[in-house]
Amino acid sequence: MKILAHISWLYATTIIFIGLTLSIILYPLLPRPYARKIPAWLIRLTTFFSTTPQGVEDPDVQMFLVNHQSDIDIGVMETTTNKDLAWVAKKSLFDVPFFGLAMSLPEDIEIERESKTSLLKLLRAAKDRLKKRRVITMFPEGTRSRTGRMLPFKSGAKVIADKYKLRVQPVVLIETASCYDLKTFFYQPKNIKVIFLDSFVANKEDKKWLENLREKMQKVYDDELANNSSNR
Repeated sequence: MKILAHISWLYATTIIFIGLTLSIILYPLLPRPYARKIPAWLIRLTTFFSTTPQGVEDPDVQMFLVNHQSDIDIGVMETTTNKDLAWVAKKSLFDVPFFGLAMSLPEDIEIERESKTSLLKLLRAAKDRLKKRRVITMFPEGTRSRTGRMLPFKSGAKVIADKYKLRVQPVVLIETASCYDLKTFFYQPKNIKVIFLDSFVANKEDKKWLENLREKMQKVYDDELANNSSNR
């Protein structure tokens, strides 16, 4: 089984690389979000994963906050929503050859942690993307968690949401790490549950809303695993 999973990983990773290449080619030719959506759907259809949305996606959402377990999470979101997503990611990813180009061409947003100058750039970039009616999309943990426990949420999401009083919608992805794991060279196509929680307008007077949101999302994740054996 492990050998089959490794072969599947090699196949899926090759398809993802082809999808990224296609997206780079399409950016000068097609408007957003099609230049990213088409390759994302190509990857989804040819690697045979599917998604089951649960809950209601807010048509007026301005920011998605999503838990992060796998490199496939971006493809899951891109093929679950029709919205034009502006991803926020650490600056070092934009410096990676090829991959960074696939992020900079669609005007994703880079952030350099522990930098006040970067924070100002982040706010300006977020304002620009919002004016273009894009949805700011972040993994508030800042990196992948493979333990099933969400890492502490970084403050950047709260800073942006509070500044512009954004309508925020949390999204819980269930066990995407069990589908694709770059570190262990594992891929197994599966149906991924995407749970849209109730949206809310950020209130800077509530100092703990981000911390409380993490607890809420973790509870939804734990309850889903406990009550649905197909996710285990």
